[in-house]
Amino acid sequence: MQIRDLPYADPGVPDIRSGPRFLFWLGRRQLGGQVKSLLWGLLHHLGIAGLPLGTGIAVQAVVDRDGGRLALAGGLLAVLGAAIAIGDVMLHRTAVTNWITAAARVQQLLSRKTAELGSVLTRRVAAGEVVAVSTGDVEKIGWFVEALSRFAAGAVALVVICVGLTVYQPALGVVVAVGVPVLALAVLPLLPRATRRADVQREKAGKATELASDTVAGLRVLRGIGGEDLFLGRYRAASQEVRKAAVHSARMWALISAVQVVLPGVLLIVVVAYGTRLALDGRITVGELVTVYSAVALTYHPLRNFEEIAMAYSFSRPSAKRAARVLALTRTTTATAAGGEERAATGDLYDPLTGLLAPAGRFTAVVCGDPDVAGRLADRLGGHPAEPGADHTSVLLGGVPLDELPLESARTAVLVQDKDPVLLSGTLRDLLDVPSSGAVPAADALTAAQCDDVLDALAQASVDTGGDPMRTRITERGRSLSGGQRQRLALARSLMADPEVLVLDEPTSAVDAHTESRVAAGVRELRKARTTVVLASSPLLLDRADRVVLVHEGQAVAVGTHRELLATEPRYRAVVTRETDEELATAVGLADELEALEGETA
Repeated sequence: MQIRDLPYADPGVPDIRSGPRFLFWLGRRQLGGQVKSLLWGLLHHLGIAGLPLGTGIAVQAVVDRDGGRLALAGGLLAVLGAAIAIGDVMLHRTAVTNWITAAARVQQLLSRKTAELGSVLTRRVAAGEVVAVSTGDVEKIGWFVEALSRFAAGAVALVVICVGLTVYQPALGVVVAVGVPVLALAVLPLLPRATRRADVQREKAGKATELASDTVAGLRVLRGIGGEDLFLGRYRAASQEVRKAAVHSARMWALISAVQVVLPGVLLIVVVAYGTRLALDGRITVGELVTVYSAVALTYHPLRNFEEIAMAYSFSRPSAKRAARVLALTRTTTATAAGGEERAATGDLYDPLTGLLAPAGRFTAVVCGDPDVAGRLADRLGGHPAEPGADHTSVLLGGVPLDELPLESARTAVLVQDKDPVLLSGTLRDLLDVPSSGAVPAADALTAAQCDDVLDALAQASVDTGGDPMRTRITERGRSLSGGQRQRLALARSLMADPEVLVLDEPTSAVDAHTESRVAAGVRELRKARTTVVLASSPLLLDRADRVVLVHEGQAVAVGTHRELLATEPRYRAVVTRETDEELATAVGLADELEALEGETA
C-alpha cells in the first residue's frame, strides 16, 4: 500500500479484543510494507556493520604497505557507503509510509464507526476522548507500527554482527556475543515502571483534552454566566497534573537512555582493554583490533531501536486500548436477520419500549417534558439504543425492526436531526449536497425552513462570489451564523434529504415565535405524505401536528390533538403551558372530582 493509494477501499475488520491485539492486527495488515522496511533496514545496518571490516583491512594494508589491499579496502568502503545511503533513504521512505498508512487505516476505522453510531457516539464516549483517539492516539499507534520493522532490522543486524565477529576473531567475538544481548535486555527491568508512568501521563492528558474540548464547546455559555475563570482554573490545574506526570515519566525514560549509553561504553572499554592485551601478545593484528573496536562502537545505533520500540509500545498500547474501546461500540446488540436486506422499510414507526406510534404519512409531535429524555427517544427512533445496558428492543418501521435492516437502508429510511446539529465548513451548496430522493429542490427546502434572512446575510458576506449565497463559505460549525440561522440551515438540509421518516428534536428552539410558526407550517406542507416526528414542547409547533403524543415517565400516556390534550390532560398542560406544581395538583384534583361525579351519575 502506497500513500498515493489512500484511502483504503476497505480498512478491514479490526481485532478489538485488546490494545496489543489491535496493534498486532495493524502490523499484520501491513505485512508487505513491514517486509520492505525490514529489508531496507538490513541493508542500512549491515552496511554500517561492514564499515569496520573495510576500515580494518585498510589499516592493516597501511601497516603491511600493501597497495592492492588498500585499493580493495577503498572499493569496499565505497560500496558500503552507497549501501548505507540507499538503505537509509529507502528505510525512511518505507517506514514513514508504514506510519502514515497505519494511521490512515485507524482514522478510516474511526470515521466508519462514527458514521455508524452517529450522535450516540458522544453519549457513550466523552467528546474529548474521541478527539484524543482520532488525533494524538492515531499518531502514536502509527509510530509503533513504523518502529516495528526498524527494530526487527536492528535486532537481525546485531545477530549478524555478533556471529560475524565470533567467526572473524573468536577471542574478542565471544566477548561481544555475550555483551550485546546483555545490553539489549538490560532495560527490561525498567520498562514496567516506565510503562505505568506513561499510562498515567496519557490518562491525565486525555482528561485534560476532554476538559478543554468541553470548555471550548460551551465557551459562549460560560461567558454568559461568567464562568470562564472557574473553568480556566480547572484547566490550569489539569495542565499542571499533566506536566508533573510527563516529567515523572521522562525521568524514567532518561534513565533508560542513560543505561543505553553507559553500558555500550563499558563494553567498549572491556573490548579495547582485552583486545590491546591480545595485540601485545601477538594473538591478533592491529587491523583485527580496529575492526572489532569499530564494530562494537557501531552497535550503539541498532541498540537505540530497542529503546525506541519499548517507548513506542509503552505509548501506543494505551492509545490502541482507547481506539479498540471506541471501535468495539456497536450500533445494536441484535443480530441482523437473514434476508433483512430485502425487507421493506416503509409504514408506521412504532417504539415498543415507550408505546409511541407515528402513523405513516402523518405529522406527529411528541412531548416529553425532559430534553434529555427527548434526545434519547430521538436516538431510539433512529435505530440506536440510547445507552449501554439499556433495553435494546428495536423500533419498528412498517413492522420491520430497524436493527434487522442494513445500516445504509436504515439511515435512508429514518433521518434524525438532533437539537444541536453540526454544519460542516464549506459553501452553502456543499452543505446541501446530501444524499436525497431528488424530490425536494434546495429552494423549496430553504423556503420551508424560513432561510430567507440567512440567504441575505450570506449574499452580503459573499463579496468575491458576486452575491451568490450558494457559493458563500460557511465557517467551521457555522460559527459566523446565529444559533437560529444554523438551526434553520440544518433543518433545510434534513428536508432536502427527503427521508421516509424524519425525526426532529427541538428544530425551532433557537428562533422567535413568529418564525417558529412559519417554519412549522412550511415543514407540514413540504412533508405531506411523508412521516414526520417532532419532539418539542412549543404550542406553535404542536398546534400544527396531526396528532400529539405525551410521553410521561418513559411511556406514551396520552394521544390527541394539541387542543384536545390541553383541555383533558393536566400533565400535558403542565409541560406545554409551564404550570407550577401547585397549579398542576389543583388541576389533577379537579379532574379526579369530575371523573368521580361522572361515575356516580352513571
